[in-house]
Amino acid sequence: MAVIEEESPHENDRKSPEDAAAGVSYNSDGYETASDTELQEDVADAENRSRSNDVDASCVSSVGHGEHSASGEVKAEESHEKAESIGAEAIERTLNEANDAKAAGNALFKSGLYEEALSKYEFAIQIAPEGSSSSEVRSMCFANRAACFFMLGKYEETIKECTKALELNPNYVKAILRRAEAHEKLEHYEESMADMNRILELDPSNHQARKTIIRLKPLADEKREKMKEEMIGKLKEMGNSILGRFGMSTDNFKAVKDPNTGSYSISYQN
Repeated sequence: MAVIEEESPHENDRKSPEDAAAGVSYNSDGYETASDTELQEDVADAENRSRSNDVDASCVSSVGHGEHSASGEVKAEESHEKAESIGAEAIERTLNEANDAKAAGNALFKSGLYEEALSKYEFAIQIAPEGSSSSEVRSMCFANRAACFFMLGKYEETIKECTKALELNPNYVKAILRRAEAHEKLEHYEESMADMNRILELDPSNHQARKTIIRLKPLADEKREKMKEEMIGKLKEMGNSILGRFGMSTDNFKAVKDPNTGSYSISYQN
């Protein structure tokens, strides 16, 4: 029969006074147990180790997050630089294509194929990238289209294309000159002289512009006088239609021109 050893109910009665004073206790299994103070110290040590582990884990997590964030920023920057590089290459490629189309248009123009040249210049304008990088080639193509229209006798179109070229390059002397020539063909002498004066502002040594202004001035004055006479004639017709109701006509009024100012004064006579 199995026998178990049990603690004698009087075991504590055999403790010495010194043991009792020291607070030593005994267990029935013969092993010494820790005091309350030792247990509290063990608990405190365990808590300190736990907090230390938490701090270490937090630091590792923070470092890992920082490395991940830095890596993401580097990748984003690399992607941005790659996109810029691709964009720059695309702009350069289309700009080269536009210049090739312009060169083809120039060859056609020299061969007298103005309609075909117009198409090439238009194609160059369409494919040229937007922005300052293509302003030069687009302004030149507009000016060259103006030259084609001029050779085809389409002077209104010439003026429009020159104006487009000047919107991109206001100091484009060739475009200003070509527009002035188109204005002269249409007898827009005042407008032609205005363009020639603009050329002289940009290039005071331009003798062609100076000679053209001298040549056009009397033509402009003559046209101005003719326009005045036509206007006066229309006013007379309108006046007679009204004055006729009162038995009068514009013949009862005389217009006298002031030689100093060029203005007219009206006087009544029977």
